[in-house]
Amino acid sequence: MSQESTEGLIAVEASVNSVFYAQPSPGEPTFVKEGDRVEADTVVCLLEIMKCFRSVPAGIAGTVEKVVAANGAMTKKGEALMYIKPDA
Repeated sequence: MSQESTEGLIAVEASVNSVFYAQPSPGEPTFVKEGDRVEADTVVCLLEIMKCFRSVPAGIAGTVEKVVAANGAMTKKGEALMYIKPDA
């Protein structure tokens, strides 16, 4: 996503270098998809750090606009995983 297209959106960022997982386990539905409404405490993904899994909450109520991280991909600390449009 370009910088312009993220204006007004809140990034859910990786808190550590880790592997991004969009679903709880293989074959299960993703935690969220684009267009889903989330609350601040809604789990939106998992991050794996050395076989330890950390649930990542949305952190804000709103709508998932764009998931930018690929399932199973390495992410770096501070990297955007997805963008949420906050409720007005």
